[in-house]
Amino acid sequence: MPEVYLNAALAKSVGRKKRHVAELLAEISYVSENIGFYSEIIGSSENMFTEEELSDNLAILDKRVEQLYVKTLYNGTFDNADCFLEIHSGAGGEEAQDWAEMLCRMYMRYAQLQGYDAKVVDSLAGTGAGYKSVTLLIGGEGAYGNLINEKGVHRLVRISPFDANKRRHTSFASVDVSPMIEEAPVEIKAEDLKIDTFCSGGAGGQHVNKTESAVRITHIPTGIVVQCQNERSQLQNKEFALKMLASKLSQMQQEEQEKQKALEKSLDKKIEWGSQIRSYVLHPYNMVKDHRTNFQTSNTAAVLDGEIQEFIVANLIEKSKSN
Repeated sequence: MPEVYLNAALAKSVGRKKRHVAELLAEISYVSENIGFYSEIIGSSENMFTEEELSDNLAILDKRVEQLYVKTLYNGTFDNADCFLEIHSGAGGEEAQDWAEMLCRMYMRYAQLQGYDAKVVDSLAGTGAGYKSVTLLIGGEGAYGNLINEKGVHRLVRISPFDANKRRHTSFASVDVSPMIEEAPVEIKAEDLKIDTFCSGGAGGQHVNKTESAVRITHIPTGIVVQCQNERSQLQNKEFALKMLASKLSQMQQEEQEKQKALEKSLDKKIEWGSQIRSYVLHPYNMVKDHRTNFQTSNTAAVLDGEIQEFIVANLIEKSKSN
């Protein structure tokens, strides 16, 4: 592949993937040795561990085997990167804003279950309830590789807590995911940026609400808008917003190179009926169904409490079939 040596970005990507494969093989070898070790213990008469200790160690091993399997399904350049996850309320007004907040909690709980770090970096409160939009930064091994599978429109059907007549309502929210890239392979020119500052409207006390510490950056050539208001100073918010912009531009560049992928094509659809990737039905029955893979469960409470890894793995498997 002589073209690799003529393209620094491509060479770096190939090198990263090579290291990833080497690390993966080393981990598989280590886990295989552990499986053999515990198999020998189970088959021997030597009492090296109590039954509880053995069960705990096998559970840890089982979890690692699952994580390794998921990593074999990754095929993107930034799959091991941290990521920004944005939630925007869609059709449904106050209902949809409440739904956006429910999704925010779901992803925060998912991050906790996966051992990821997660924090809100920007939010726009809804009118009366929930969020019009909220952005999370989620960090941890494979965060982007997993959460990119959540990108799309999410539909909720339930009896509205805001309707005095207790009627059933349908709400929509969109989820957008971009990798957190420290060294983004894109050039951002100062003359292409429109930077605005404003007073933050979120939690944080007098400092947040009385100083123009919040920053909004518009990338004029693409129309991409990012903002950050949760850091304490204007400089910190500006630096964070620039990272968000670089991540979005890098992802846009990658998507342009992969236009044939059906997952990316779906992102241009409107936030309304017919464009959803997943439905969450809480009335008249309980069901969460992913429309890309047909994977479903009736345990809606667990899903909304962050147990979405099975949906993610199912979609990774489905994508691997088309690669």
